[in-house]
Amino acid sequence: MNLPTTILAATDATSHGLVPFSTAINTEGSIVSLFIIAAAAAVAPLLASLTRKRVPDVVWLLILGVAVGPNALGFASLTEPISVFREVGMGMLFLIAGTEIDVQEVHGSAGKRSLATWLACFGIGLAVSWVAVAASGTTGVGYSTYIALAIALTSTALGTLLPILMEAGVMGTTIGKAVLVHGAIGELAPVVAMSLLLSARSPWLSFGVLMFFVLATIVAVAIPTRFVLSHPEIGRTILHGAQTSQKTLMRVVMVILTGLMALSAVLDLDMVLGAFAAGIIVRALAPGNFTMIEGELRTLGFSFLIPLFFVTSGMTISLSAVAAHPFLLVSLVGAILLVRGVPIVALERFHGTIERVGWSDATRIGLYGATGLPIIVAVTGLASSTGIIPTWLASLLVVAGALSVLLFPLLAFLLGRAVVESAANLR
Repeated sequence: MNLPTTILAATDATSHGLVPFSTAINTEGSIVSLFIIAAAAAVAPLLASLTRKRVPDVVWLLILGVAVGPNALGFASLTEPISVFREVGMGMLFLIAGTEIDVQEVHGSAGKRSLATWLACFGIGLAVSWVAVAASGTTGVGYSTYIALAIALTSTALGTLLPILMEAGVMGTTIGKAVLVHGAIGELAPVVAMSLLLSARSPWLSFGVLMFFVLATIVAVAIPTRFVLSHPEIGRTILHGAQTSQKTLMRVVMVILTGLMALSAVLDLDMVLGAFAAGIIVRALAPGNFTMIEGELRTLGFSFLIPLFFVTSGMTISLSAVAAHPFLLVSLVGAILLVRGVPIVALERFHGTIERVGWSDATRIGLYGATGLPIIVAVTGLASSTGIIPTWLASLLVVAGALSVLLFPLLAFLLGRAVVESAANLR
């Protein structure tokens, strides 16, 4: 269909009382904004390389989002279509994060110790939040505000940390294994806490809805799985199609992702939970073919959708709020380190997730474990949209999370290098 025909069709639709899609949304503004966001996503890794990746790609995405967004240059805006892309990008991010969860490891003794540590972090986070609110003289604050702040202070950005750990050469070591366990719990526990404690429902009703979500998820996945297992030719067709332009495995993965996000939305749960559950399920259903799925997922996610999520997150940051509260921003970075990092250091030094380590290694694990951003973005987005926390505070928390990604892994790397150099000098 050529352009004049399209225009005539749209005019005819309008004459019959129908609203053409092109008039329902600001197509031109959305496409221009999408182009600006895509350009920012393409520039970010180049800037990361210029800084020798000391300033990670995700931090540059946030910085560029601030620059092109409505609070700075105003080149791009968060239109309704862009917001849909943003939700899918967030879903892809947490889907990939869910695939990084080793269920057996989480169920083991290391996972239980890490969960106990997270609960301690959450308790400390509640106390720190209460003290901070009381010291500021703010009144009329509900318990949801303390909970949202505590969740934001206790997450671990496992997906963001993985490439950093690989470049630091700690994957497979005691430090790397401990960080992976803390990272798994540091993503899973906050997601569950968001669904249970930040809902408009009572905690018990939220728990019931969450259990229904788990049951519905199991049923929705188990029935098609049993059907495929009882009809091997369907499974062979899916696997064969995965190697062709049909990309059948990825299409099934996207059905699982969008289906569980839709189920979360219908049950009034945060869609992060559905995306995270989708990742865990994909990992469990395809242990033999997961390497192939993982590569394609990362290509699809990190080429456009996930960078778009972080750029648009940067677009929501208020520069005036950051400029007006510089000391509070520094305090929030310190609070993340205190609430999440210090308990991890204590566990690793005196007991150990994998095995007991010295102060320097425990400190490195604590620094890596305190690195958080994706959950902070998710929880502040939810909390600010529902009025639990003000938007200016949400902006400060996101910037504090970005600074944790920038500073904490760098400090852990420098500490590790100092330990190696000190050992070499002793020889």
